[in-house]
Amino acid sequence: MTSLAAELEQILGPKGWLAGDDAAPYSRDWLNRYGETPLGVARPGSTEEVSQVVAACQEAGVSITPQGGNTSLCGGAVSGRSGGVILSLSRMNAIGDVDRAAGTIVVEAGTVLARLHDHVEAQDLIFPMHLGAEGSAQIGGLIGTNAGGSHALRYGMMQDLVVGMEVVLADGTVWDGLRAVQKDNAGYQLRRLFCGAEGTLGIVTRAVLKLYPAPKQKATALLALPDIQTLVDYGTYLRGDAGEFISGLEFFCDLGLDLALRHVDGMEFPLESRSPFYLLVELTTSSAMVPLDEILEGALTVGMENGQVTDGALAMSEAQRAAFWRLREEQPEGQRLEGAQLKHDISVPPGKLASFLSEGAEVCEGILPGVRINPFGHLGDGNVHYNLSPADGQTDFGDKAKEFAEELGALASRLQGSFAAEHGLGRSKIALADHLRSATERDLMVQIKAAVDPKQIMNPGVVLKG
Repeated sequence: MTSLAAELEQILGPKGWLAGDDAAPYSRDWLNRYGETPLGVARPGSTEEVSQVVAACQEAGVSITPQGGNTSLCGGAVSGRSGGVILSLSRMNAIGDVDRAAGTIVVEAGTVLARLHDHVEAQDLIFPMHLGAEGSAQIGGLIGTNAGGSHALRYGMMQDLVVGMEVVLADGTVWDGLRAVQKDNAGYQLRRLFCGAEGTLGIVTRAVLKLYPAPKQKATALLALPDIQTLVDYGTYLRGDAGEFISGLEFFCDLGLDLALRHVDGMEFPLESRSPFYLLVELTTSSAMVPLDEILEGALTVGMENGQVTDGALAMSEAQRAAFWRLREEQPEGQRLEGAQLKHDISVPPGKLASFLSEGAEVCEGILPGVRINPFGHLGDGNVHYNLSPADGQTDFGDKAKEFAEELGALASRLQGSFAAEHGLGRSKIALADHLRSATERDLMVQIKAAVDPKQIMNPGVVLKG
C-alpha cells in the first residue's frame, strides 16, 4: 500500500494526493453513516491522470470510489473498504463553449451544478436540473446517481439530459463517447449504462449536456388543497390544460410546512388559511407571446370553482416566487432540525399516490403508533420523499428503521413503483434491493458488473454486494 501511495503521489503531485488528516473531510458521507478510512484521496486534474490512477489501483487490487460533491443520501460516494482510494473529481471543473446550434455544452465531471447554471444563464440558456444540493453537487455525481430534481416532469432525469460522455473504465481504458448528437443508434446505448451506476462500472470524466432557451416568462402559484386525492386530480387537470408549459409541480403537507416555519429562519406563510396539502405550480415559456399569467389564473379559477383549491396566491415578483419555492425546498432542513428522522425516497405512478399515502400511513402507524409522516415531492412523476419523525415526546425510532424501509418499499413495489426513486441505492439500500427486486433483475446487474469490472475494484459494496 505504501508503494501505491507513492506511485499515486508521483502521478498527481503533492496537491493531487491527500492522505492522513488531509483526507478526513472526504472520508465520511453527508449523513455521517458510512465511510472507512481510505489510503488517501486522489485529486486528478485530467482524464489522463484519472486513467493512470485507475490503472495503478487495478494493478494493486485496491478499490476506487469516485466522489463528486459527496451529497449522496445513500452512502455511495465514500469508501466501503479500509485502505481504498477515493477519487475526487473536484479539480476537473472546466466548462466548454456553448454549441448554440446543437443546444449542448461539454463540461468536466467536477463542475458544480450551480456554477454551470450561472455560466449558461449568462448566455440566455438553462440547464434544467434543479435540486437542493446544487451548490455542491457535481455533474459526475448527478450522472452517477441519475439525479431527478424538481423539473424532471418536463425535462426528464439526468440520463435524459446527457447526450454523450467520456468514461475511464476499470482497467484505465478511456471510452470516448463524447458525441454531441441526439440520434446515435450504433449499438447498445452505453451512455445510459453509466447513468445511475454510481461509479461501479467506470468513472465519468466529461459529458455533453443538453441546454434549453432561458424562459422569457414564468408564472408561479402556491395553492392549498384539502386532501391528497384532490391534489392528484387537480394535478392531472393541470397537466391536461397546461402540460407543455409546466416546469414544476411540487407538493408538500402541513406538517412539513410547520417544521420549516418553526425551524428555518426567514420563512413566511403567504396564504390566508392552512390546509392539509399544498401545491407549487410553475409554468415557463421561452416565448414572449404566450399569455402565461392568464393560463395559470384560469387554471386557478377552475380549481376554486370546483372546490379543489381552497386558497392560493400568484407570485407577483421574483422575490415572491423565490419565497414560494423556498417553502418547498426547506422541507428537508426543517425536518432535520426537528431531530431524528428516517428518509425514504419512493416513486409510484402518480395516479396511485393517494393510495400510497393512505396505505403508507396505516403501515407506519402499525409499526410505531404516533409516528409523524412528512410526505413531499414531485407530483408530476409520483416521486415522494416520505420522511418520518418520531411521535411527540419520543426522540428516536427504536429498532424500527429496517421495518419501516421494508414495509414502505414493499408497498411501493405492490403499487408498481420503486423504493429508490432518485437517490440511488448507494450502500444503504442494497439489502432492500435484494429483498424486493427479482433474482433475474439482480443477476443481470451482477453479470454486467462482472463483465465491465472483473476485479471488482470500482466502488465495491455500492448498488451490489461487495
